[in-house]
Amino acid sequence: MKHTIRLRGISGEVKGRTWESDTLLRAGRLASLDVVLDDSSVSRRHAEVRRGDDGWYVRDLESTNGTYVNGTRVGPGEQPVRPRDVVQFGKVALVVEADGAPSDSGGPPSNQHVVAAAPSAFEDGIRRLAYDRNQMPRAGEQLVALLRAGHHFVSVQSEDHLLQVVLNDAVSVLEAQRGAIVLADGDGPDPPLKLRALAVGVGEAPGRFHFSKKLTHRCYAGGVSLLYSMLTNGDDDDARLTQSIQDGAMASVLCVLLRTPRRRLGVLHLDRNLSQQAFTEDDLHLADALAAHVSAAIESALLLRRQKDFFHRTITLMAQVVEMRDDYTGGHTQRVTRYATLMAEHLGLPDDQLEVVKLGGPLHDIGKIGIDDAILRKEGKLTPDEYARMQRHTTMGAEILQAIPEMHPIIPIVRSHHERWDGTGYPDRLAGEDIPFLARVVAVADAFDAMTSHRPYHENKKGRPPAWAFAEVERQAGRQFDPRCAAAMLAVREPVLRAMAELVPGVEIDTPIPHVAEEYEPDPRN
Repeated sequence: MKHTIRLRGISGEVKGRTWESDTLLRAGRLASLDVVLDDSSVSRRHAEVRRGDDGWYVRDLESTNGTYVNGTRVGPGEQPVRPRDVVQFGKVALVVEADGAPSDSGGPPSNQHVVAAAPSAFEDGIRRLAYDRNQMPRAGEQLVALLRAGHHFVSVQSEDHLLQVVLNDAVSVLEAQRGAIVLADGDGPDPPLKLRALAVGVGEAPGRFHFSKKLTHRCYAGGVSLLYSMLTNGDDDDARLTQSIQDGAMASVLCVLLRTPRRRLGVLHLDRNLSQQAFTEDDLHLADALAAHVSAAIESALLLRRQKDFFHRTITLMAQVVEMRDDYTGGHTQRVTRYATLMAEHLGLPDDQLEVVKLGGPLHDIGKIGIDDAILRKEGKLTPDEYARMQRHTTMGAEILQAIPEMHPIIPIVRSHHERWDGTGYPDRLAGEDIPFLARVVAVADAFDAMTSHRPYHENKKGRPPAWAFAEVERQAGRQFDPRCAAAMLAVREPVLRAMAELVPGVEIDTPIPHVAEEYEPDPRN
């Protein structure tokens, strides 16, 4: 670097202004300093840029809002700066120019050039919902885009769906070539960043996706939204550092911080190609406003997923506690849930119904917690009195869950999974379409696992081969089972067999069907 340094303003009130020195530039709000920045985000004595023996260095003077170089906050001590670096004091950004560079140029030549940076406090992003960077009310179409993004708060179907529709909106509104959402995978000061959603703009082929991991990490680590411009005459060092940008033919990149007042969530990455007009500072501020607007919904979805995961683990633990009372039913609820979920997916049930199956499967036998061990563990057939007492596990399970309003959707599964299509089941002797549909789904999965599992009431205490059980499901369609649900079980035969190989060690899934004179007789201990 030559002996003279020039700082050129590239944001807000200082855009286009320049300051030069061959020794020292002191920046802050005080009128006695070299670089006077009349901005509330800048401290009275904010920072200084001075010449050292081998180049120029920036030092933060314990400012309130920090000093940044290319989006990374300057820590204690000094940090070197070079031509084309962006130095940011609070919200005010300046680019470093070597001696002799034209101050009115459109931007210094570089393969990696930070055009502008938007400090990403949550409050800043929310204010940008209504006003652009010049504090002017947003244009109507921009307000519509931001309002549409807010609609995702109440219409989201799942975490993945939320991320995809948010990204699709961002790509559309900002006319991006491609887009990606990358979220922090875990907590801590430096969590790994995981790609969660991808999208392409109008007329773009899906193909291979590119996003800059380096720039994404810089945005997240620095806590600031950034705009990058990629020109064609950069040097080889920058080209190696940004290979993904070159591979993806990105001429302009937005890395926007997704955050709430509580924490950073991740980064929204958008790019445009060489044939498109480069992103502007207005685009950066619009994208940042959108990011702040949707981040609350994303955080809520992440928290909801964690809560659901915890809830599922708790339910699984409850089911295991019940199963521990019976030496023969270990893993039964896990297998029933897997089989029933496969059937429900084949039947095309919506996500909310799939969720009920995944909750009802583990708890369908929760009422067994009130059945005597002597009945649960009895080998051979039950007496009529024992049979009647065992049947009560369906109603006892429903009563247990009745006290928990959030569990009401799964009560029909718990109460009715032993009803039969022909009306001869229990506890209510419902028939046909009167039986809750999800209970009919679980009934097939439950009976299939009972047939193929080792039970004390089976001949030789051993389960039947899977081929025999599939044949029995087919034979009982329209009698014990809803024909539609029986057909679904037969349709997912291969994934069920794969699940059995995983969940039932030693099972012989290719055993031929043996000759059996009598039909399978259900037992209430299933």
